Amino acid sequence: MPLLQVFILSVLEACALESYIVAIHEHNVILSQNSEIPVLPEDAFMLMDKNMDILEAAIKAATKQSAHIIVTPEGGIYGWLLTRETIYPYLEDIPDPQVDWILLQPFVTEKQFNYPKKPEFVTFNISFEYFGIFTCADILCHDPAVVLTSRFQVDTILFPTAWGNTLPLLSAVQFHSAWAVGLGVNFLSANTRSSSLDMAGSGIYAPDSPRAYHYNTEMENGHYLVTELSSHPHLSPTYPAAVNWKLHASSIEQLPSSDQHFSGVFYHDIFSFTELTEPEGNPAVCQKDLCCHLSYKMAEKQKDDIYVLGAFDGLHTVEEQYYWQICALLKCKSTDPKSCGQPVETAQTRFDMFSLSGTFGTSYVFPEVLYSGVQLAPGEFEVLTDGRRISQTRTSRAVLSVRLFGRWYEKDPPHTEQASP
Repeated sequence: MPLLQVFILSVLEACALESYIVAIHEHNVILSQNSEIPVLPEDAFMLMDKNMDILEAAIKAATKQSAHIIVTPEGGIYGWLLTRETIYPYLEDIPDPQVDWILLQPFVTEKQFNYPKKPEFVTFNISFEYFGIFTCADILCHDPAVVLTSRFQVDTILFPTAWGNTLPLLSAVQFHSAWAVGLGVNFLSANTRSSSLDMAGSGIYAPDSPRAYHYNTEMENGHYLVTELSSHPHLSPTYPAAVNWKLHASSIEQLPSSDQHFSGVFYHDIFSFTELTEPEGNPAVCQKDLCCHLSYKMAEKQKDDIYVLGAFDGLHTVEEQYYWQICALLKCKSTDPKSCGQPVETAQTRFDMFSLSGTFGTSYVFPEVLYSGVQLAPGEFEVLTDGRRISQTRTSRAVLSVRLFGRWYEKDPPHTEQASP
């Protein structure tokens, strides 16, 4: 059974703390040389001991820095490239056949685990904070992710993950930081490190901006982060106000002419795009019921940097089925319009200003800005209560993407339960 990799290092008896110290560790898991062949039980324990030694060192480091809690990655002691047969040596029987329970809700590609009949809502309360826990792809689902913030009203989400980056839509630091803003909670994301599977990017995110994050695909070793977070962020006078995500865009009457648009593939979905042909402007693009509006001014547009405004309103059907509404300002991979939506990590163009909004049908919208090198920029942007994501000053680095990622959970198809093999 998978190890729940959240460690509470110290519990204070005080009735309340205004802030507390948190840590995360991005871990490069030591794996067997051939994940397709079952290892001997003693070899499995040896591998897990090696990983536990690394995690123990991170825990000790967090303790020395007075951290109250540390999160380590999903699968941090045994990895993820396993089948039902090859994972068995890593497991231990729990001798209680009367209890029928499953710890986690695995992703569709994780056939080594049984699926739960219903998602579990895992919370725990400490004197200074109310925590919720979910894992990896759960972040894309209403249950348990949204339920923990809405019904249970947790303050902080602990998020062990083995997240493969999928630019330009779902890189780890990009989406996880946006989720913290969109749901208004602290979010502690500890990712696995693997260059072969493009797994990298961990962070400690608050509702207003990232507090600490790390993204580096060049280094193979793990990375440790520690910082301070405010307790009960929703009680803070600086807590972001509620946002009406369609207010501004719905007030704009003029719509673009269709002959300016073209279609492109963006993470397997067909987007409607319009190119930003001028150094400044106010373009719009629509798909179905979603119209995306952009006001922008480029600081120094480089001739090889092609940008588009894109819209998607529909059901994403790769791996799982999710209904998405997305407005995105994107840098294309090349000067060929067919490259728009393909993964790209570098850009040269900065923006003096931008303002992005859309006529969203959902209130669950996650705002993102990603810079060249897949980097965030805490404190440079804000969300207005009328649904605009805006820059506060000239961007400090070249822009890869600005995006409003909407999840319309009510339009998801019914979940089909998978029987346990």
